Amino acid sequence: MEFPPQAGVMILGNCHLFPQSMLPLFIFEPRYRAMLAEALESHCMFCLAMKRPDDAGERPCDVAGLGLVRVAVKNPNGTSNLILQGLTRVRLGKVLRTRPFRIHEIEPLVAEPADNLITDALVSRALDLIETLLRTGPAVPPAVLAQLTGAGKDTPVQIEDCVEALRRVEDPGAFADLVTALLLPDPIMRQVILQTVPVEERLRHLVHFLMGEVNRASQESAE
Repeated sequence: MEFPPQAGVMILGNCHLFPQSMLPLFIFEPRYRAMLAEALESHCMFCLAMKRPDDAGERPCDVAGLGLVRVAVKNPNGTSNLILQGLTRVRLGKVLRTRPFRIHEIEPLVAEPADNLITDALVSRALDLIETLLRTGPAVPPAVLAQLTGAGKDTPVQIEDCVEALRRVEDPGAFADLVTALLLPDPIMRQVILQTVPVEERLRHLVHFLMGEVNRASQESAE
């Protein structure tokens, strides 16, 4: 797929768009209504970026997700419901416009293929931590479990089913992105994974964060 050299940017405080993920959005702000209309008239793409946590204003983090509008339904009051499909990581470059919405030059960030003994070991360690977290940590919403397995929303899902479904993800980079999007609660953690392009490094971050979540769950259960 060809990516545009520039795109509109939606800035949210704690939401991320990972490659291949499907994100439902409700568009109600006038600036983002304008952004959506402009996107639908051209390439049907825009970026979703996290707001810089250390910025009192509203500047986006340097790395965002570029998404394709798969479905858009405009409501009578001018708002829209849509499904945005993540396509690729992008680095936000030069600001071309700030009003009514931001437009940045964008640079797609694509990782080199990584499938070796180190990535295999990191994926295996992550799977062990995920199983522990699912068994001992806070209850995971049924909708998330269904996304992990591909089951229907009303189908009972076992932890073993989730782990086995993740084990079948062949691409270690896609594995890291999927686990991050669905199981890491902290937006800063998710941003670190999003902006880490090399797959091995991404998996190392994931394992580190999962270990922290498991330790936190263990401490809370002991109190």
